[in-house]
Amino acid sequence: MANKKKQNQKKSKATNSTQPAGNSIKIEKSQLLAGISLFIIATYLLFAFGSFLFNAEADQSKLQMNWLQLIKDSSVKVENITGKSGAWLADVFINQWFGLASFLFVYLLIIYGAKLINRPVKALASKTIKVIIIIIWLSVTLAFIFQNKYPELYLYPGGSYGYHITVWLDSFIGKIGTFFVLLFTLAAFLVFQFDSFFHLLKFNKKASRNPEGEIITPQNEKNKSKTETSGFLLSEEAERFKENFKEEPEIFINDDDDDHSEDTDNHISASNNSTIDIERIENQTIEPEKESSEDYVSKKSIGNENADDDLEMTVEIKEEQTGEIENQPMEDYDPTLDLSHYKYPGLDLLEDYSHLKSEVSDEELIENKNRIVETLKNFKIEILKIKATIGPTVTLYEIVPAQGIRISKIKNLEDDIALSLAALGIRIIAPIPGRGTIGIEVPNRNPQVVSMRSIIASKKFQETTAELPIAMGRTISNETFVFDLTKMPHILVAGATGQGKSVGLNAIIASILYKKHPSQVKFVFIDPKKVELNLYSTIEHHFLAKLPDSEEPIITDVEKVKATLNSVGIEMDNRYDLLKAAHARNLKEYNKKFIERKLNPEKGHRFLPYIVVVIDEFADLIMTAGKEIELPIARIAQLARAVGIHMIIATQRPSANIITGIIKANFPSRIAFKVASMIDSRTILDQPGANQLIGKGDMLFASGSEIVRLQCALVDTPEVESICQHISEQQAYPTAYLLPEYVGEDSEMPGAVDLNNRDEYFDDAARLVVLNQQGSTSMIQRKFSIGYNRAGRIMDQLEAAGVVGPSEGSKTRKVLLQDEYSLEQLLNTL
Repeated sequence: MANKKKQNQKKSKATNSTQPAGNSIKIEKSQLLAGISLFIIATYLLFAFGSFLFNAEADQSKLQMNWLQLIKDSSVKVENITGKSGAWLADVFINQWFGLASFLFVYLLIIYGAKLINRPVKALASKTIKVIIIIIWLSVTLAFIFQNKYPELYLYPGGSYGYHITVWLDSFIGKIGTFFVLLFTLAAFLVFQFDSFFHLLKFNKKASRNPEGEIITPQNEKNKSKTETSGFLLSEEAERFKENFKEEPEIFINDDDDDHSEDTDNHISASNNSTIDIERIENQTIEPEKESSEDYVSKKSIGNENADDDLEMTVEIKEEQTGEIENQPMEDYDPTLDLSHYKYPGLDLLEDYSHLKSEVSDEELIENKNRIVETLKNFKIEILKIKATIGPTVTLYEIVPAQGIRISKIKNLEDDIALSLAALGIRIIAPIPGRGTIGIEVPNRNPQVVSMRSIIASKKFQETTAELPIAMGRTISNETFVFDLTKMPHILVAGATGQGKSVGLNAIIASILYKKHPSQVKFVFIDPKKVELNLYSTIEHHFLAKLPDSEEPIITDVEKVKATLNSVGIEMDNRYDLLKAAHARNLKEYNKKFIERKLNPEKGHRFLPYIVVVIDEFADLIMTAGKEIELPIARIAQLARAVGIHMIIATQRPSANIITGIIKANFPSRIAFKVASMIDSRTILDQPGANQLIGKGDMLFASGSEIVRLQCALVDTPEVESICQHISEQQAYPTAYLLPEYVGEDSEMPGAVDLNNRDEYFDDAARLVVLNQQGSTSMIQRKFSIGYNRAGRIMDQLEAAGVVGPSEGSKTRKVLLQDEYSLEQLLNTL
């Protein structure tokens, strides 16, 4: 019976061993091809890097081109032996990344290739970490050594990363501090990497060296004595045995004593180099364990000829642990992972207007100064000092009047100064806040075009830490003006037709698109004109938010506008509930907690992007829907700041009936382009000034009590199209960001009407409406001498029955039936 049982076990083992053979061969072939590919890539990079060392200067001018243009243009030749791709890769790795330390990436590719083709590579993860540490240290060290020569070099020894880290360390702790930091990190690496270096630094008097050069300490002697008493020594074959276990761990089942003796003879022999611990396990079944890649334990059960059948021995071969896996804190959540390959728009998408740059001549400055002084002298106003500040559109002349001169007297001379200078748009600031001077703004004869490219490329915008940075243009002193939308928190934009209002909106939107990832901000675009914001419809799945049942990404219909604004209000309330549950005061604190994984997604928590609601032609909406639009906007403006919802409203009719007191009270930040009258300027800014602007992007930005004059950056329609095309061609989310569904509470919703409980005047009202082809609540009220509420309910029933269409604001409803015959057929079915 026993022999028969052993034979059956052998047959089952042979059958099972043949099943995965095909799959394992396929896996081995794939790994072999992958390993060979890594070797080829490593060799290519090695030649590219080596050639770059000698040809960097010759190829530098060509590498400044756009990568796609460099590849497409076959007329461009490079000196690098690996061609344009190799030259570009070498420039990226060496100049833009880690400098000469990038050669170590070739070593990493080689050892990973060796691992894939089943060559023995010990502690691969540990080697990778060490090589990365060496790359960073070497990059910073080389940059520190050659720091002062960087502007003269075509090849950066430490790369851009090393250079910027060195510059930061130099500014923070100085050159001496940087030197000691590099020295300390080198010593720390050597101590943890080499035991001999540790013992040398320890100055251990009891330590000595054996004839082979190894350091001997009392602890080493103690460990050695334990090793020699174990009685099991391994030879070089055993070392290969260990490597095989690391590469392909497997479990052997004892069939009989003879098979086991063959296995042990083949794998274990005596040696004086290393030891292996053997444990006896009685009546225990081998079970698979969960093992990490960093702390792998391969096990092999070995039978014993002199032992019973149920007695086994397990050989455990443990690799050196390179780090603890258990109880490690989870990595922070990254909201950009869904679109991890998203590329921000580049400066090449924007036009460069530097060729149109014009400067104010000295003759113009002196001439204007003399005329201002002469005009004031004519009115017996003496000036002690005058100073000019040249801006892109206007020049500010700051004057210090003599003592005893009233400011109001100078202010009343605005028209006289404009007449003497023969210029439009003279504006007097009396006094300039914080300076103690009086300012006279005079337009330049040749205004300068401020390009969006120069604003986006400015250091102030690139290094800003604002949550939603907006780059509007340049001030009178030619400084880039950048502000944070989250601190505004809502903006009212007004200006006459053709004065730059739409360009200003595009500048605001483009600033956010250039700075934020699609996961971090969403736009709600409302455009009653249907053409101003339609360019952004192509980035629907990246940056836009809309209602779930909305087909158009840009909201143009008035009814959809009302539903969308109320939906944004629901989103605001939902966000406040999440902030309350998370004990966070604002969106920034909430998202920080979520990123740090302190909030549980199973309880409804999620990463919340900023939402920017942009409304163009606000006046048309107010005229059409009135309070139905104004009230949700006011509610959002009052409460939504803390939950990251911000509004930008634009109108070309800044009259008091459009920009009401409720709107003005909740929009403290305002942008005013040129308007027609002083009354309109007072409506926007609460003071005159916008009526004295010169147009074409000349604007006033008011935040609180401070007013700044700017020249708005120019963003033309082709530039907006290029930006949107660049974004739309990339990977996107499956849908736009969906706002909460909104169901109106009023009775105008057809689904809320019960046609089984129709009014007694329903049939007569239907005939009246079809006969006159005009659906009006007031007409029903007059004809049947009933109250307005009852007439309104009858009109809602007519809409639900399909007699008239939905409400269109102040317009009469559209009649859907053309004759009484069709009406009678409809009434018979009800």
